[in-house]
Amino acid sequence: MRRIQAGNALSAFGLGFTVPYLYVYVAQVRDLGATTAGAVLAVFAMAALVALPFTGRVIDRRGPLPVVVGGALLASVGAAGMGLSSSVPAVVLSAALLGAGTAVMQPALATMIVWCSDTSTRTRAFAMQFFLQNLGLGIGGLIGGHIVDESRPASFTLLFGIEAAMFLVLAGITLTVRLPRSLSLQDAMPENAEAKAKGGMRALFRHKAMVQLCVLGFVLFFACYGQFESGLAAYGTEAAGIEPATLGTALAANTAVIVAAQFLVLRFVERRRRSRVIAAVGLIWAVAWIAAGYAGLGHGSQAMATAAFISTYALFGLGEAMLSPTVAPLVADLAPESMVGQYNAAFALVKQLALAVGPAVGGPMGAALHGPYVVTFALFSLGITVLALRLGKQLTPVQDQPSLATVGKSRVVVMHKPETEAGDGDGAEAEQTGSKQAVAAQRVASAH
Repeated sequence: MRRIQAGNALSAFGLGFTVPYLYVYVAQVRDLGATTAGAVLAVFAMAALVALPFTGRVIDRRGPLPVVVGGALLASVGAAGMGLSSSVPAVVLSAALLGAGTAVMQPALATMIVWCSDTSTRTRAFAMQFFLQNLGLGIGGLIGGHIVDESRPASFTLLFGIEAAMFLVLAGITLTVRLPRSLSLQDAMPENAEAKAKGGMRALFRHKAMVQLCVLGFVLFFACYGQFESGLAAYGTEAAGIEPATLGTALAANTAVIVAAQFLVLRFVERRRRSRVIAAVGLIWAVAWIAAGYAGLGHGSQAMATAAFISTYALFGLGEAMLSPTVAPLVADLAPESMVGQYNAAFALVKQLALAVGPAVGGPMGAALHGPYVVTFALFSLGITVLALRLGKQLTPVQDQPSLATVGKSRVVVMHKPETEAGDGDGAEAEQTGSKQAVAAQRVASAH
């Protein structure tokens, strides 16, 4: 698990070097124009949408490790090509390789985490993954910002070279991982896995709780992540008069809240129902949108508007910190052991769709329809609360609150066996019973 998390953090560090500057690099540094830059971003997203439907089946048939290695190598080639490209076809092809490589790694890494954890440790494992991803992205973006120079294309080539190297490091670390394969996991990989995989997606669509979780996931990513760098940024600059530099401060506040609050929030989340936690996130994000409305539509000073706008991003960060130990582990707990990869890939596909649709809808609204934009996404946030509470009715008690399984395992009732018969084995039996009682007593004491 430590190796998986370290590789994941380093790849996020590499992405942080380039993601904030991709548009500027294509449009201005390589002088290919805004249209080409927009096409590159679209290809980056579309490559993920094309690759993800096939990823889950490969993970379940071949295991997640070769998928992570293959995706990392593909992304490394794409990153290196992006840094060296100076023509439209080369930039678009590199973006496709980079987008497909990074997309297929997500469900494969999630499946590796599932294989290395159980119900009691999975929540903390996914929280750690989210924490390290944001820390890596933040540090990478900060260092990259001090390296880039629009007048020197070589500085961008260096950034993409570092990104490519980080993907190779991820592939190298992954190759050293020896995944635990329990008996149940081995049994989940029958010889006719191909036939089983073909019916896998039909089984997923028949799984009512998973379908509801996918709908909820789409709304989550559409109403939050899909607005960060599109609609909300356009709204802030147009309606609230926010300076472009302040957008960076707002994103930094978002990352800072996630990094600072992740493990404090985790202690709160671990003992509570997942559906209630997600419902609370919807309420927090509704407040965030109200703060955004005040920033753009209120009549306060510019300083108050700026503070309210930064608070919007901070509140989004608090909600993200609550979601990271909740949603991804729930996907894993809903999945049959033979379909963990397909469930993770399906949810990643839903996320990618939301991230593609979100900017397309939110961007024009945030720039021109300020009041309707805020009201619409505040209502979407309240919809998250409603959908989460409905989802809770489809979950078993342990799926909704994994801590119940831990309590159930640790609280052992000691049953005393009366001495009704005497025989040659009385001494051994009494010793064995006493030993079991001592162990059980120890467990009860530790549970309390």
